[in-house]
Amino acid sequence: MKHHLFAPTPPMGWNSWDCYGASVTEEEVRGNAQYMAEHLKPYGWEYVVVDIQWYEPGANSSRYRPFVPLEMDEYSRLMPAVNRFPSAADGQGFKPLAEYVHGLGLKFGIHIMRGIPRQAVHAASPILGSEATAREIAHPNSICPWNTDMYGVDASHEGAQAYYDSLFRLYAEWGVDYVKVDDIAASRLYGIHLPEIELIRRAIDRCGRDMVLSLSPGPAPVEHAQELASLANLWRMTDDYWDLWSLLLDMFDRCEQWYTHVAPGQWPDCDMLPLGHIGIRSVDGGAADRWTRFTRDEQRTMMSLWSIFRSPLMFGGELRDNDEWTLSLLTNREVLDAHRYGERIRPASREEGRIVWTSIDSRTGDVYAALFNTAEETQTVTASWEALGLSGSRRVRDLWAGKDLGEAAGAVSLEVQPHGAVLLKLAE
Repeated sequence: MKHHLFAPTPPMGWNSWDCYGASVTEEEVRGNAQYMAEHLKPYGWEYVVVDIQWYEPGANSSRYRPFVPLEMDEYSRLMPAVNRFPSAADGQGFKPLAEYVHGLGLKFGIHIMRGIPRQAVHAASPILGSEATAREIAHPNSICPWNTDMYGVDASHEGAQAYYDSLFRLYAEWGVDYVKVDDIAASRLYGIHLPEIELIRRAIDRCGRDMVLSLSPGPAPVEHAQELASLANLWRMTDDYWDLWSLLLDMFDRCEQWYTHVAPGQWPDCDMLPLGHIGIRSVDGGAADRWTRFTRDEQRTMMSLWSIFRSPLMFGGELRDNDEWTLSLLTNREVLDAHRYGERIRPASREEGRIVWTSIDSRTGDVYAALFNTAEETQTVTASWEALGLSGSRRVRDLWAGKDLGEAAGAVSLEVQPHGAVLLKLAE
């Protein structure tokens, strides 16, 4: 499948949602892009993604404002709100902002909602490349339960494909590299929306530009894993994930459901990394402006699980406010090597809060072992050679500490803090 070539390794980047909700501005996007180019690009971070409501002039937090006017062109396509994205004036859309991001050596992404704007449907607005109107392709009973902007598109109607084709041709003209489509991988009302995913896949294939396709929210149904892989590059395994230990603990179960479907170009997605300064204009996750509520041990646990599982890594905080600790989580080359080059990922053992995951470095054959302690007290966690499929002696290196621990045979046992993790490389 050609689209798998668009994301041969799990995408890494920044998304505006966790810190700015629906209200991010061009200045904030440019500032975070600049930080990424200066501090993170050498480590593989490359996507700058504008999340939801960029077409709503009055958006001011993560709280959606129902039935408000949206910026839209004459062909039923939403356009950036110029008061928030000044470079979009005169119909330029996101092209100037994308050019700025590309000029930094990075890639540009946007969030969209499944469907067609309700205001276009009510006005029977035209669709580029079709005689049908927005009203004629809309599925008015297919709505998002948490956002009022869109009606679903009825894939069986004449003009449905033309609408999505025109949308993605516009995004190609802007220079978009990554599209996150929401209200599509799962729904509280309808489940997965495969017909619209198929419309979008065809539209991307026809638009003339490579674009990574991300599907939200979750949990995407694992029984549709084959279809998801055939249509998209990544899909969420969970609903919105925040800085709460209960959600991080739950992710171990979700990873066990999905690890057999991890492969180049197809990435089950653990969701964004709520690290650093988040909630600046967001009230989701049960709190507002804050530094992540995860302890440092929990932050390492999250980064270790996301990395060995090879989830996409999308940082959610305001990058320019990063402290030394937060930056260190994003720039550990040895940990990121496990993320980029790991293969044959699997859980090796799990007993009473002692969890071990493993993978193999595709370049060297070295084995990665992530030792987790999800209990409330310090425990000794053991990774046995039998569970890891090893024999003989191995040189042990602690990747977070950047320290060699000597040689081991038969097993390696380490004391791990409550809610903590140790990520090891075992080399011959």
